[in-house]
Amino acid sequence: MIKSRICDMLGIQYPVFQGGMAWVADASLASAVSNAGGLGLISSINAGAEAVRNEIRKCRELTDKPFGVNIMLQAPNADEIAQMVVEEGVKILTTGAGSPAKYMETWKAAGIKVIPVVASVALALKMQAAGADAVVAEGAESGGHVGELHTMALVPQVVDALDIPVIAAGGICDGRGAAAAFMLGAEAVQVGTRFLVAEECTVHQTYKEKVLKASDISTIVTGKTLGHPVRSIKTPFSKKFAKMEADPSTNPEEILAFGSGALRKAVQEGDPDGTYMAGECAGMVKKIEPAKAIVEDLILGAEAVISNFNLD
Repeated sequence: MIKSRICDMLGIQYPVFQGGMAWVADASLASAVSNAGGLGLISSINAGAEAVRNEIRKCRELTDKPFGVNIMLQAPNADEIAQMVVEEGVKILTTGAGSPAKYMETWKAAGIKVIPVVASVALALKMQAAGADAVVAEGAESGGHVGELHTMALVPQVVDALDIPVIAAGGICDGRGAAAAFMLGAEAVQVGTRFLVAEECTVHQTYKEKVLKASDISTIVTGKTLGHPVRSIKTPFSKKFAKMEADPSTNPEEILAFGSGALRKAVQEGDPDGTYMAGECAGMVKKIEPAKAIVEDLILGAEAVISNFNLD
């Protein structure tokens, strides 16, 4: 069975993280992934700090296995969330959209393992120096907020630069992708898009159907001109967003107003004017299944690929 330092560090059976997807990653999904032997994550962008606190408590009722919380550091309530997770005794955090350095002393004193998401070697080195226990190296194939470098190039360079474990993310959807990540030196994989269609994922059915119907060219990156590129499924809404970006007569405030609240609308309402964030691997996702089946397929599939590879 594939194991790594990250399994011992976090007390998990399999080196599989479920992405901390905003508005998506709740106690239902996180507990299911953790119960399956992976690491479930709860998003901190779920209607405020008290709502997240409730999800943490609910998750503890649903699993006795390790789970974590993902904190978006650019969120206006990041300071409040940072303190709340200490109060709730959360022991694993992943972070994105900024540096967790200002919280590191408090989190470390509380015995929290801190795992920032990075999109470059430079940022990965800064996170290691700040005291991170591991990093998630996320390539531009991923859904949601993306960087410029792609997984195949990013992961090995981050692995070579750091002493702490590296978790690979971006475009990993099955055992083949997981095996590739492990061969690149990653000690775990983080998967988001495939978990969107887990039975325990509570997103609107319309969201799941858009992922299941996706092809290899079904995603689009918008928001580059605003400094916040996001990958999502092509819809009339996302295409209009891209058109507004390309129009020099449209000011950034108007574009931001157009996109405001679009992810929540997609997740909760299946709204046509929602943003259906998903990675490039969406075209590989073909069925709804339990989180346990997804976790096991990632690990058993990776083992099969590695064991069947023959140079003779």
